[in-house]
Amino acid sequence: MSTRLRKVAVGVAAVGLVVVPLGLGAGYALDTPAAPRASASASAPVAADQGFPQLTPAVASQLDEAVQKVMAEAEIPGVMVSLSAPGKGAYVRAFGVADKATGRPMSTDLNMRIGSVTKTFTVTALLQLVDQGKARLDDPIGKYVSGVPNGNRITLRELAGMRSGLYNYSEDEGFFKALTSHPRRPFTPQELLAYSFKHPVLFEPNAKFYYCNTNLILLGLVVEKLSGQKLNDYINQKVVVPAGLHHTLFPVGAEFPTPHSQGYTDQTATGKVEDAAGWNPSWGWAAGAMISDLGDMKTWARVLATGTLLKPATQAQRLNVVEALPGTGYGLGIFNVQGWIGHNGSLPGYQALAVYLPKPKATLVVMLNTDISYKGSEPSTLFGEAITKVVTPDHVFSLPAQSVTGH
Repeated sequence: MSTRLRKVAVGVAAVGLVVVPLGLGAGYALDTPAAPRASASASAPVAADQGFPQLTPAVASQLDEAVQKVMAEAEIPGVMVSLSAPGKGAYVRAFGVADKATGRPMSTDLNMRIGSVTKTFTVTALLQLVDQGKARLDDPIGKYVSGVPNGNRITLRELAGMRSGLYNYSEDEGFFKALTSHPRRPFTPQELLAYSFKHPVLFEPNAKFYYCNTNLILLGLVVEKLSGQKLNDYINQKVVVPAGLHHTLFPVGAEFPTPHSQGYTDQTATGKVEDAAGWNPSWGWAAGAMISDLGDMKTWARVLATGTLLKPATQAQRLNVVEALPGTGYGLGIFNVQGWIGHNGSLPGYQALAVYLPKPKATLVVMLNTDISYKGSEPSTLFGEAITKVVTPDHVFSLPAQSVTGH
């Protein structure tokens, strides 16, 4: 996910629109005209394409400067970046340290927690099952999961599009205390839903956009029911492997393959910065528990945006976004930010951004080892903005400081 655990607003970053840690973030509600239940509104506007530059040494030097400036200003321990486009070369770098205690340098082969980028895997799993005829996007969630407020009216489409009106469990005070008091404890999906369902619904289904982790927990349960498999098994076998990913994992607990970076967060019981590498991400589950690396995220950004695991008509529905903020739209578990398609993520100690620009077939991935915001902005968004200002000034990845972040 991508913003802070308890921010009142989540960012459109997680590009994901948002991203609250995991988004642990608070929810972000936006009044937009109710979209038709069967389809979303038009895509977010994008500027005229002026091309993608050759990634020459001179451009690489500009990118180095831009990345290092963000690092210095936001006090980022370490970051890795991958930027490429066919015929234009590649920019792959690691800066800073992976472990502040030992000074171990950040490198481009480290495993990282990806927070709300997990949402793109969960929704892909759901859409695969829709393609198999096992469900319809306009089925009510109550058909698959009992006890959901408005469950007979909220559809799978509205859950995936962040328009359900359900309360975001990660904004609940009791949840925050439980997580920060014992960050290594496991949570079950049912426990997470209980934190949400004790609150009244926020609005009628499809009336607004509101980034909410509760939606993805429910979709994870739907995937399990339709597939007859545990969510982690289904995603690892039916999404990760077919996508050609070799270092991507949906963990069942706190396991964290080596080599990995340590991760630094201030989302703690004391408010002091701690290393969260050993925390259990089960509280994010279908919304934010996964692990990956730079190379796999580059591959996934392309697979996700081009829809190679889905039928073309289903992919078209996923990419049919509703404008959430100027220049930014959200489809079915995916963002379109000034033309860049993908998601961002944030989990205590880690942030990620994996996006794709269709015309030049460009891929941008940023992974860093802190989720501590800078002047209200997600660090992953700051890097995305700084990098795209250099290479795609007509498509600058920009998200409002208090918008949705992707945890």
